[in-house]
Amino acid sequence: MQSLAMIENWPVPTAAAAVVRADGSVAGSHGPTDRRFPLASVTKPLAAYAALVAYEEGAIELDEPAGPEGATVRHLLAHTSGLAFDEHRAMAAPGTRRLYSNAGFEVLGDHIAKATDIPFADYLHQAVLEPLGMTSTTLDGSPAKDGVSTVDDLARFAAEVQAPRLLDARTVLEAMTVVHPGLSGVLPGYGNQKPNDWGLGFEIRDSKSPHWTGASSSPRAFGHFGQSGTFLWIDPDARAACVALTDRAFGPWAIEAWPAFTDAVLAELRG
Repeated sequence: MQSLAMIENWPVPTAAAAVVRADGSVAGSHGPTDRRFPLASVTKPLAAYAALVAYEEGAIELDEPAGPEGATVRHLLAHTSGLAFDEHRAMAAPGTRRLYSNAGFEVLGDHIAKATDIPFADYLHQAVLEPLGMTSTTLDGSPAKDGVSTVDDLARFAAEVQAPRLLDARTVLEAMTVVHPGLSGVLPGYGNQKPNDWGLGFEIRDSKSPHWTGASSSPRAFGHFGQSGTFLWIDPDARAACVALTDRAFGPWAIEAWPAFTDAVLAELRG
């Protein structure tokens, strides 16, 4: 795909990208797709997928208590537990505000570790990484932000989400459906969004503006970006997903470059 070459013009030392079709085939790739990059918050969809495996295995329930009083696993996954961004203190009642929370995913990881009697990093490896052949991906620290991976590995994950083998397709559909519709909140890097819609561990584009995806991205597009200059989106209407990893922190350069890149990818897919 010629559009992927646009990453060469990004003001970053290194970048790699790939597009994965809904049937799991790689439509194109560019750059060092086997290089390991810190994922930052692109770690969260991987952690969420492991949580959903734990749910399907019966180790946890989505609506069982977890985190601050009144909160559940579902609240933690959807950033509605009320926990602060990076502190384990409640800022709001569960289900009332969309407070993006690294702390919430750390509580979630601890909850799953206790339920399964397996350290969360090991559970993620056994439940998601190993069966998908994601041999270059590791979690060394917080399930909110300390994953390291490659474009090649995340392409395998993007293929899985589009055509699930580890989960029932209905569970994945629930993960990409808005939890607590209508809640507003801050999307890091993009300010207050009304509404600020999320599913279970995945951000849902809907009508958000400004946004890190493209102007031509479907409202149903979902995924995540990371402060390390990384993103993964899946667009059901385009029947494709895109991964881009860089080694420059998110900032104005990404706000400018990413939407145009996504629009070019989508245009080439349609063409």
